[in-house]
Amino acid sequence: MIARQDDEETPLLQRPEQPMTRTPLPWKQFSVILFLEMLDPLSSQTLAPFIPQLVRDIGVTDGDESQVGRYAGILQSSYYAAHALTIFHWSQLSDHVGRKPVLLIALLAISVSMFSFGLSKTFLDLVISRVVCGAFDASNGILKIMVMDMTDITNMPEAYSYVPIPWMIANAVGPLIGGSLSRPADRFPDIFGRSELLKAYPYLLPCSISALFALVAWLVTYCRLQESISTKAPLWELITGGFFGQSYSKPRQPSSNLIVNPGEANRGEFQSKPLPLRALLTSKVSIVTANYATTGLFDMAFSLVLPVFYATPIELGGLSLDPPCIGALLAAQGVVHGISQLLFYARLHDRFGARAIHITGVSSGIPTIILFPVINALARAHGIGMAVWLCVAAQLMLTMSLNMCYPCIALFIRAAAPNRASLGATNGVAQMAASVARIVGPASAASVFSYSIQEGHDAWLIYYFLIAMAFLAVGTALFLPCGLSVWEDHQ
Repeated sequence: MIARQDDEETPLLQRPEQPMTRTPLPWKQFSVILFLEMLDPLSSQTLAPFIPQLVRDIGVTDGDESQVGRYAGILQSSYYAAHALTIFHWSQLSDHVGRKPVLLIALLAISVSMFSFGLSKTFLDLVISRVVCGAFDASNGILKIMVMDMTDITNMPEAYSYVPIPWMIANAVGPLIGGSLSRPADRFPDIFGRSELLKAYPYLLPCSISALFALVAWLVTYCRLQESISTKAPLWELITGGFFGQSYSKPRQPSSNLIVNPGEANRGEFQSKPLPLRALLTSKVSIVTANYATTGLFDMAFSLVLPVFYATPIELGGLSLDPPCIGALLAAQGVVHGISQLLFYARLHDRFGARAIHITGVSSGIPTIILFPVINALARAHGIGMAVWLCVAAQLMLTMSLNMCYPCIALFIRAAAPNRASLGATNGVAQMAASVARIVGPASAASVFSYSIQEGHDAWLIYYFLIAMAFLAVGTALFLPCGLSVWEDHQ
């Protein structure tokens, strides 16, 4: 049992006298979704530890160490550029044809693109692989929508307290795969030294492991995952009926193999239909979209700078760590994020609400950024010793709070949707804005980082830039309502 959250905007006479009953989670299908949640972070985190070294090996920087961060940012931004152009359409399509078909396409795209990335020999090949993955990979967004489909306001915080378990596993295993198994012929000559394939493609092994996992996830989805909405509109009818220009949907009726949330089965939401884009752009959707975008802008900029900072020589403002060490640190960060959200998120939400958690999370970005120059100053003065590692640990611990912003945003997206039939499209609008921010974030942060470490430039410029992003996210968060019920009650 949890008490309904009250706030200053809710009249006292409207507050319920009895606490709301928490709806049980549909574990049979929710467990499948938890398994599938591992794929997206596993594929991205597998690449993170060796991207700086891969950029050096390809030779696109011509030996200029200051340009490594810039090209790493281009690689990351290329994924989100393609993602931004397609995610709304995939999400909107899932409102009509169902979540499962769109998810199957996404999983296949991840597998193909990861194999392609491992076989790439030029920077252009790498960019094309990431663009293909970004254009077709709607898995993360679709899984979020499916969690919203099968939960209500009482059990959604509980559901999101379990989501970090697969993310924790993937964020721990992914960097270890990428950091330990890159260049296997050099690192493990007794095992892989005779493989001409791995000598010619030194990053194929970690990419192949991630690609094979995507194929397993595809089979699990096809065989075990049930559809979470009714699917009355065939794809050809959507195309001929002007899918992108108007709302096309027959009245929805629940089916026998549909996952229906028992807390909402009698609310008549199956009779609603998906709305066109113009009808989705309400003030509530605009507010939550702006928060998703500014949070993603800062988070992705920070996530790009972090491994590049670790890999950059100390004399240029970094920490001079090798890929295995970077992979271990990123893995530890993933474990900390997962455990903290699992143990504390639902309790913190029940006690303080989503708005307070979100504002605290984006505010924690400010001291997190300040620790970058502190760590480098300590490394210059005393070498990489206990003081440096304590500051690195403190920085990773601070990111726990930032990680809790995303389930809060998901709660606000669900509350802001004009109706349940348009949940996918509403999430697509927010995801599209976040993807645009994730293009700007890594690319701009990488460019500013490369500029700041060049001789004669202000080394603190990148930190001023990141702190400005954090303040922007904090300012946007102040527009969120004090409680979810403020938006839920007006749907």
